Amino acid sequence: MEAALPRTISPPLARRLAFEVGFTESGLVGLPYAGSVEQAERYARFIASGQNGEMAYLARRNEHGELVRGRIEAPFPWARSVLVCMASYHADAPRSIDASAPSQGWIARYAWSSRRDPDGRQRPSDYHKVLLKRLRRVESGLKAEYGGFESRAYVDTGPVVERSVAQAAGLGWTGKNTCLIHPRFGSWSFLGVLVTELPVEEVSREVPLTVPDRCGSCTRCLDACPTGALTEPYKMDATRCIAYLTIEHRGEIAPELSTGMGRQVFGCDICQDVCPWNRKAPITQDEALGAREELINPELDWLADLKESDFERLFNGSPVRRTGFWGLRRNVAIAMGNSGLARYIPRLEQWLSQPSSAAPEGFIRAARWALQHLGEGGPAGTPPEGSV
Repeated sequence: MEAALPRTISPPLARRLAFEVGFTESGLVGLPYAGSVEQAERYARFIASGQNGEMAYLARRNEHGELVRGRIEAPFPWARSVLVCMASYHADAPRSIDASAPSQGWIARYAWSSRRDPDGRQRPSDYHKVLLKRLRRVESGLKAEYGGFESRAYVDTGPVVERSVAQAAGLGWTGKNTCLIHPRFGSWSFLGVLVTELPVEEVSREVPLTVPDRCGSCTRCLDACPTGALTEPYKMDATRCIAYLTIEHRGEIAPELSTGMGRQVFGCDICQDVCPWNRKAPITQDEALGAREELINPELDWLADLKESDFERLFNGSPVRRTGFWGLRRNVAIAMGNSGLARYIPRLEQWLSQPSSAAPEGFIRAARWALQHLGEGGPAGTPPEGSV
């Protein structure tokens, strides 16, 4: 009996399926891909330096002692290919570096996502769930074509460094701010991956698979980072990144980093907002990832007034929920301290004089810092582009 010929995934078919379910762009790459060894070595050095901070999951190892995020084959020895899919979330809205009132905070653009129900009401949408459903539909389409095969689908939740695989799949290059930059869509895109046991069909290509690095001599992202998280081109110390501090870090934030946080209350877009490749990025038409108007330049008073039940209601199904109620309030206190507005002093004093029994020490210390900073006449407003 003759052995069955190995099945291979057709890149054009995979791309067509990705477009049909609503993705902006996609790329398919076989494993192992060129440069994967060097990427694994860089990742190992990043973990060894401790710059992953409290994100212990990034340092997880398999039974052989390999970092599971170092190479895709470490957690998935059967893997032969990865389909990477992009979904743009670029909204027609102000940037974090644009002029704003000192009373306004900033929530990262990716966390604005929402969908409109049939009754016309706008509700939070979790991009993880939106993209995972699309990946499942692509997976079903491929299995209808090729039969059953081993596969895994992930959106920011699996042991995969999506940015590195996306670069190998031809979806852009890793910029000096460590974000994936697509030559047309910039860096405003979510990434989802489908890992499969099927090899990639060999097809002739008129252009190289990978996109060359087009950052050139530009250093705007490094110059703009207010906490010095971008220690050098293409290298980030996550423990200094505002996105990490406002979302992943649960405890006290050092005073020098608190000052650098400015008005950021969830995530940070500064290094992307100054990037020239995002200037002409098209606005998304994705109805499942539309922007929630109330999250664009939100008033700090509004955020400070939220009770825990309000937080759960407003952010259930939203990425903002990840920081938790007290994490967001801690960040709001710091933004108040950086606002230069004395009218926040009574609120901070109230928080400190009547602390909730549930208030963690990180929040208490943030409120104390903010009160002291306002008393010292902390800076107000948003600096102009290029000076953040």
